Amino acid sequence: MGSPAAAPERIELGVTGMTCAACAARVEKTLNRVPGVSANVNFATETASVGFDPAQASAEQLLAAVARAGYGATVRRDPQEDRKRDDARREHELRALTREVVVAALLSAPLLLQMIPMMLSGGHDWLPRWWQLALATPVQLWIGRRFYVGAWHALRGGGANMDVLVVLGTSMAYAWSAAVTVLGLHERHVYFEAAAAVITLVLLGKLLEARAKAGASAAMQGLLRLAPRAAHVIRGGTTVEIAVEDIAVGDRVAVRAGESVPVDGIVREGSSAVDESMLTGESRPVAKQPGDPVYAGTVNQDGLLACEATKTASATLLAGIVRLVAQAQGSKAPIQRTADRVSGIFVPIVLAIAVVTFFATWWIAGDAATALVHAVAVLVIACPCALGLATPTAIMVGTGRGAQSGILIRNATALEQAGRLQTLVVDKTGTLTEGRPRVTDVVAFGDAKRADVLQAAASLEQGSTHPLARAIVAAAKEEGIASLPIADFESIPGRGVSARVGASLEPTTLGALAFVAQRGFDPPTAAILDLEAQGKSIVGVVRGGRALGVIALADTIRPTSRDAVRRLADIGVDVVMLTGDNGAAAQAVAFAVGITKFESGVLPSAKADAVREIAGTGVVVGMVGDGVNDAPALAAADVSFAIGAGADIAIEAADVTLVRNDLAAVVDAILLSRATLSKIRQNLFFAFAYNVLGIPLAAIGMLNPVIAGAAMALSSVSVVTNALLLRRWTAPH
Repeated sequence: MGSPAAAPERIELGVTGMTCAACAARVEKTLNRVPGVSANVNFATETASVGFDPAQASAEQLLAAVARAGYGATVRRDPQEDRKRDDARREHELRALTREVVVAALLSAPLLLQMIPMMLSGGHDWLPRWWQLALATPVQLWIGRRFYVGAWHALRGGGANMDVLVVLGTSMAYAWSAAVTVLGLHERHVYFEAAAAVITLVLLGKLLEARAKAGASAAMQGLLRLAPRAAHVIRGGTTVEIAVEDIAVGDRVAVRAGESVPVDGIVREGSSAVDESMLTGESRPVAKQPGDPVYAGTVNQDGLLACEATKTASATLLAGIVRLVAQAQGSKAPIQRTADRVSGIFVPIVLAIAVVTFFATWWIAGDAATALVHAVAVLVIACPCALGLATPTAIMVGTGRGAQSGILIRNATALEQAGRLQTLVVDKTGTLTEGRPRVTDVVAFGDAKRADVLQAAASLEQGSTHPLARAIVAAAKEEGIASLPIADFESIPGRGVSARVGASLEPTTLGALAFVAQRGFDPPTAAILDLEAQGKSIVGVVRGGRALGVIALADTIRPTSRDAVRRLADIGVDVVMLTGDNGAAAQAVAFAVGITKFESGVLPSAKADAVREIAGTGVVVGMVGDGVNDAPALAAADVSFAIGAGADIAIEAADVTLVRNDLAAVVDAILLSRATLSKIRQNLFFAFAYNVLGIPLAAIGMLNPVIAGAAMALSSVSVVTNALLLRRWTAPH
C-alpha cells in the first residue's frame, strides 16, 4: 500500500536582480518548469509566490532554479522582518543609485550642451572628440556596468531583458563613436552624447521609479509601524516594560492614555475611548468598558486601561491584516495575463525589429551611421518595464488603501471580481440588522409555564454561538432561570437542535417552525400569526411530541443599511436578500431597507444553490455573510464578503474581509475595486500605446536616441505615478 501523498506547501521567495517585466516572466517560467511547482512572480514587489509538492520539489531546488535563470532568491518567512530587511536593502540601493545618477549627469552634461550650438549652426563638434570619449567612457563602462551585469545574467539564463536592449543600444553607439575617434575618421559623426544620455536617463527613470514604488508600499509600512515595540505588563502588583513579542496569553497589560494597544485583548479594568480608525477607517473613537475587546495598533485616547491579552503579537488582528495585505500585493490579477504573455516575448521581437530597422535603413538611406541611430532608438525606447508595473503597482496601492479603510482584500483576483460585481446576495441577521436580537415574547401552551419554555430553550442553546441562541440564553439569565444539563444532543444546521433536558426522558426540540412541526409541534395558529405580523423571528419548543411554546425575537435594523442598499442600486448592483427567517420578518426588514428581491425560509445549503443559480445567468455575483453559517453560499459566490469580522478567524475565510460591521463597507469595497481596475486599465493602455507608437517612430528615424531614452524612462515613472493617485481615494457618501 503506497504512502499518502504529501500535502502541498506554499512559500514566498524574495527575488533580486529583476530589472523589467521580461525578467519576471523568465523567473516565473523557470520556476514552473520544476516538477510539482506552480509559481507567480510579481515584478513590482520583487517576490515569487510558489506552491509546490514537497515529494517532487524542495525550497533548495526552487532557489537553485532562480539562480540558474540568472537571479538571486531567498525564502521569506516573517513578513515584518522580511519587510524591514527589504526596506533597508532598497534604501541602500536608492542611495547608491542617486550617487550614480548625479555622477552620470555631471559627465553627460557637457556632451549634451555641445549639441545646442551644433543644432543651431550645423557646425562641428564643440568638444574635442578625445574629450568626449573621456567623458562618455566612465558613464558607459562604470556607471552602466549594472546593465552589462544584468544582461549577462539574463543571457546566461537563456533569456533577454531590458538590460540587453540598453546594453545593445548604447554599446553600438559608444563602440561606433570610439572607433571613429580612435581611427581619426573626422568626416563621420559620433554619438557619445546619445550613449551617455541614454544610460543617464534610464538610471534617472530607475531612481524615480524606485521612489514611486516606495510610495506604493507606504500603506504596508504604515501598518507595520502601528504596533508598539514595548508594552507595560502588570506582574506581582508592579508594572514592568517588556517587548511585545514576550507577552503571553493571559498577561495583564496596562495601556495609558495616548499609547497604542500592544496586543489583542479584553478590557478588565478602566474605561476609555479608543481610536480604531486604523482598522475600520472610521475616525470616531469607540468607547471601551470592562468586557469589551481591544486590538493591537489602536490608540487609547483617554483613561488607563488594564487589558487581558487574548492573542500574542504574531496572532493579532493587525498581524493578520499585514499578512493578508502582503499576500494580496504579491498576487496576480487575471487582467495581467495579457501583459505577461506580451512581456515574455517582447524583447526577442524588439531585437528582431532593431535588426530589420538597421538593414532596411542602410539599404534605403545608404548610410550605416543613420541606420545605426535608428536601430539604437528602437532598442532604447522599447522597454517592457511599464507593462510589468502597470497592474501590480495599482494592486499594491489599492489593497494598501483598502487596509487603511478596513477593507481587507485577499488577492488580486478577488479585487478584480469585486470591481465587476453585478448582483449582491445578502444575509439578514448581522448584515442588514445589528445581529444582536433580543427575546421579546415567550408564549407557553397548555399547562406549560413561561419559565419552563425559556429554561428548556436556554438549556438546549447554552453552548451555541448563534445570535438567536445567545439572545435566548441571555434572556434566561436576566430572569434568573438556570440552564439544565442535557444529553443525547443533536444539531441540525439551519433547522434546530434536540436533546434530553434535565431529568426528562423525552427529547426536547427547538428550532424553526417548519422543523419542529416534524416533531409534533401543533400550536394555536392565532398566537403565532400575531407575532409574525410584527416581523419577529419565531422558534418553537416541543417535548415528546407536545408543543411547549414559542419564543419571539426581534433584531434592530442597522441605521446605515437603507443608505447602503440605495448606494448599491446607484452603482448598478442588484441586491437580493436570502434569509432562513419567516416570511413576515423577512418582508419587514426588506421593506425597511428598500430591498425588492428577497426569499425567506432559505436553509444554508439552499442559499448556496440560489447563489449558483444567479451566477448561472452569466452575472458576477457576490455574497455577504458572517463567514461561518453562510460558508456554503460564500464559497459558491464569485466573490465573498465577510462583514464585521473583527479579530475572528473569518479574516481567513472570505475573499474580502470587512472589519467595519456595516453593509456600507461592502459598497466602499466595490468602489475601491472599481477605482483600482480603472487605474490598471489606464496603465495597461498607456504601456501598450507607448510601445505601439514609439517603436515605429524610432524605426523611421523620427525619434533621436536621447529622446527615446527619456521617453522610455518616463513611461515607467508615469505608470507608477498614476497608480499612486489611488492613495487619494476616499469612499463617496
